[in-house]
Amino acid sequence: MTRHEEQGGTGRAVGRRARALRIAGLTLAGALVLGAAAAGWAYWHLNNNITGVDINSALGDDRPARAVIAPPVTASAAASPLPTGSLNILVLGSDSRSGKANQALGGGDSSGARSDTAMVMHIDAGRTEATVVSIPRDTLVTRPSCPLPSGGSTAMAYQTMFNSAYSVGGPVCAVKTVESVTNVRMDHYIEIDFSGFARLVDALGGVDVTTEQDIDDDKSHLHLAAGDHHLDGTQALALARTRHGIGDGSDLGRIGLQQTLVKALLERIAATDLLTAPARLYQVADAVTASLTTDTGLDSLKELMNLGQSLKGLTADRVRTVTMPVVPAPFDPNRVVAKEPAASTLWASLR
Repeated sequence: MTRHEEQGGTGRAVGRRARALRIAGLTLAGALVLGAAAAGWAYWHLNNNITGVDINSALGDDRPARAVIAPPVTASAAASPLPTGSLNILVLGSDSRSGKANQALGGGDSSGARSDTAMVMHIDAGRTEATVVSIPRDTLVTRPSCPLPSGGSTAMAYQTMFNSAYSVGGPVCAVKTVESVTNVRMDHYIEIDFSGFARLVDALGGVDVTTEQDIDDDKSHLHLAAGDHHLDGTQALALARTRHGIGDGSDLGRIGLQQTLVKALLERIAATDLLTAPARLYQVADAVTASLTTDTGLDSLKELMNLGQSLKGLTADRVRTVTMPVVPAPFDPNRVVAKEPAASTLWASLR
């Protein structure tokens, strides 16, 4: 082989390597662009899933004072931009009647929605401990006059069921009624509907719960023997709605099951390393945001992520669940009223 032939062969080999490198580089660049585009689309999609309600503007200044409790600033706290002050969040589970998914899960017709579950979540300063207070939906309260999105306002109502506030005035009236009953300022509002809850549980791979007694409820379509169970989303939702198959059939028995589910969800989230499973993380985020309504202080993915990160030290064993103290209403055994002074003492501890 001549020197010219050797150089030609070497040149062709170098050329092939150069082309291969260019192709690999273009492929990598394309993958990075597509990855960035996919990430951008995912963020946009999740962000636009969330529905926001401007509760602060609707209610104005006629509200309880904000809590100003915050832990002492330490070197580590000063280095972190995450908030650490105490919070009170009204969490509602609504039996929304819109959409095929909600109707299939028991949401009924499309004429409206009710707040099937109501909890005030108080997060202590430092955000490593919390108290979740359930409010029975059958509690008789004085419902204040609430502003309506279309203008005007609802009429004040006496001795009316607590969950009527959401029915007549939506999130704004639900917040105003809770603040009127408790004299505690709600810093945020979070609402998730039937389908969103079921999808969240499924995205997490189900939840593990222990039932203390047999449950046989034809209305919620749930039939479980006492013991340990792994529930999918539909079953978990049925457990959250069950009332006729346990205890005396009142809302108080159902609240106990809902509190069990809250703990089970927290434990499941803690046990699932979502950061190492991007597909699972996206499923969970999509399930939550698709059926989520919040106040405008939480109606973006960034704000929700900041809240979640600020609660990273809050574990299931540091969450206390209680029910607002109640007694049967004197004129209607199927309804309850706040038990005083125990109820007022509980709410005062959350201010």
